[in-house]
Amino acid sequence: MVQVKMSRKMKISERAAVAKAASIRLGAVKTEVKNAALNEIAKALLENGARIVEANQRDLEAARTSGLAAPLLKRLKFDEGKLADVCAGIHSLIKLPDPVGRTLGAIEMDEGLELYRVSCPIGVIGVVFESRPDALVQISTLCLKSGNAVLLKGGSEAAHTNRILADTIAQAADAAGLPAGWIHLLETRQDVADMLALDEQINLIIPRGSNAFVRHIMSRTNIPVLGHADGICHVYIDADADLEMAVRLTVDSKCQYVAVCNAAETLLVDADVAPTFLPQVQAALEACHCRLKGDDRTRAIIPIELATEEDWSTEYLDYTLSIKVVDGLDAAIDHINRYGSGHTDAIVTADREKAERFMNLVDSADVFWNASTRFSDGYRYGLGAEVGISTNKIHARGPVGLDGLVIYKWKLLGKGQIVADYTGPNARKFTHKKLR
Repeated sequence: MVQVKMSRKMKISERAAVAKAASIRLGAVKTEVKNAALNEIAKALLENGARIVEANQRDLEAARTSGLAAPLLKRLKFDEGKLADVCAGIHSLIKLPDPVGRTLGAIEMDEGLELYRVSCPIGVIGVVFESRPDALVQISTLCLKSGNAVLLKGGSEAAHTNRILADTIAQAADAAGLPAGWIHLLETRQDVADMLALDEQINLIIPRGSNAFVRHIMSRTNIPVLGHADGICHVYIDADADLEMAVRLTVDSKCQYVAVCNAAETLLVDADVAPTFLPQVQAALEACHCRLKGDDRTRAIIPIELATEEDWSTEYLDYTLSIKVVDGLDAAIDHINRYGSGHTDAIVTADREKAERFMNLVDSADVFWNASTRFSDGYRYGLGAEVGISTNKIHARGPVGLDGLVIYKWKLLGKGQIVADYTGPNARKFTHKKLR
């Protein structure tokens, strides 16, 4: 479509201005129109499936030639199965309630003077994400449903795939009657640098990547940043754990899909069960071709590599797991709060009181009891996928879905009241009566 292709010739500041104008109109689009546009996007993606997969094969071939690591190649792959998955995600998103225009609270300030707190879009969101083409579809459709315009910068390894995905989505949305210019694809590092300077046009930046990358973004912009840092996730096996369950949860947390931020990177084991548990979990993990590293206490029980201090704060994103034997629950909590990234941490125990203590004291966005860390995901939470996982402590934390992409405004409905009537010796009194 002409509009889509022309946008790449525009300066980033011009694209951001177009996106800002589009965001104002998109924020007022009715739910049924947004849902119809999402349906058209899913249809267009399937209709263009062969071209999308072909573009992805070009990206994969170039990535293999450049020596991209196997786990990252897995992230990059976008085949018919991934296409079906993202389309299923879009249809799930259609079924979710519209997050825009919900009354979050209401009070009567006085008779005939009513104050409402109503959800509304954030505006223009800039997202810098890793080489996962499916993330482009998830992020853009979440932004559409929540009424936000979006500037997207994916990994350069996925350039061909991202381009055809963005074009397909923009064309389908335009044909469905959405405001033109709500979605833009950025393609270079300089594009990102230019975007970070546009604090008058862009309302929020969401960087997906390492701690160092998030800090890099934060240090170069005045725009609010919703930071998703490293996924240094832990599984703690308590003395009261069901060890068969503990093995199963550890293997799933680590090996179900290693190249993601919610995969476990460190296993903590209570000293009381370590002699029994460690040989069992070693056999299960090594059957999955997982490389194990451990502290001295672990290595006294099972013969594995020595873990260094650096391992405790490393996000491997690969078949590598560090293991440490600890002296009880509080030692595990202390380790997680010292070395973790505030992402997702799990305890395996039969003791409810210990589980509650763990979940209350571990300072992470997601804390689980007897469940795999891999459940930390917007789609699995029922949020309609996610734009990322926030480890910040601002308006959104953990998987950021639709509700994390809206803010609110105050709407005051009056009948000619003036502040002067509420001042002085004969002032009217506020009722401040809750309406809902």
